[in-house]
Amino acid sequence: MPLIQLIVLALVQGLTEFLPISSSAHLILAPGALGVEDQGPLIDVMAHAGSLVAVLVYFWRDIFDVARGKLALLTGRITPGGRIALLVAASMPPVFIFAGALYAFDLVDALRSPAVIAGATLVFAVPLWLADRYGKQTGTLETLGFKDAALIGIAQLFALIPGASRSGVTMTAGRALGLKRSESARFSMLMAIPVIAAFALVSVIDLAGADDAGASLEAGLIVAVLSFFAAWASIAVMMKLVDRIGFLPFVLYRLALGLALIGLIIL
Repeated sequence: MPLIQLIVLALVQGLTEFLPISSSAHLILAPGALGVEDQGPLIDVMAHAGSLVAVLVYFWRDIFDVARGKLALLTGRITPGGRIALLVAASMPPVFIFAGALYAFDLVDALRSPAVIAGATLVFAVPLWLADRYGKQTGTLETLGFKDAALIGIAQLFALIPGASRSGVTMTAGRALGLKRSESARFSMLMAIPVIAAFALVSVIDLAGADDAGASLEAGLIVAVLSFFAAWASIAVMMKLVDRIGFLPFVLYRLALGLALIGLIIL
């Protein structure tokens, strides 16, 4: 696989994973845009692994507090970190149940068409703008209730549609429920950890039973490292600027991308 393709795929995954613009849509569309064959499952797994490590590194203090909080939960004490762990846990069941159903019935590839991506990119841009425009700017993870966390988890179901964006739908729900922009982004990224880890685990199991992973381990490691740095930079920029710039730039990008895809489909 050409080095330039590995670099582009790594940057696409890293830069888009935690932005509300759908990394899966970009990864699906990237081979066609480059005029090359699909990168294969190993590259996808390694790209996600790099972005997973990036969010773990960036939010290491939260991760450390959550780890200590889990231990405290065993003794019956709920610390701030333990409460975040419970909030994330409350948000997880819907996406795991429905993702498992799609996987079990072999329906995952049915949603990977350019038409679905274009439609989801456009449709889910609207609620993102509305929630950001009219949502309150007062809530934090300390004030987020377990019912609200569960509602954000239900919203995450739409992330199973390529183009909807896992980050986008969870940030939309967070803003609609009154979380500050940076807090909705923070919770969305913490929610991403078990989701990406589960995706990677399932993919590794599939790869173990495959005759050909579609790429070398060396290529996968290159993608993982580049994806890590791109994702870390993306998270850092977003967390520093999101309260100032809001989500409108991402909404406009989604609208432009969706319309461009529709144009390509028609032509």
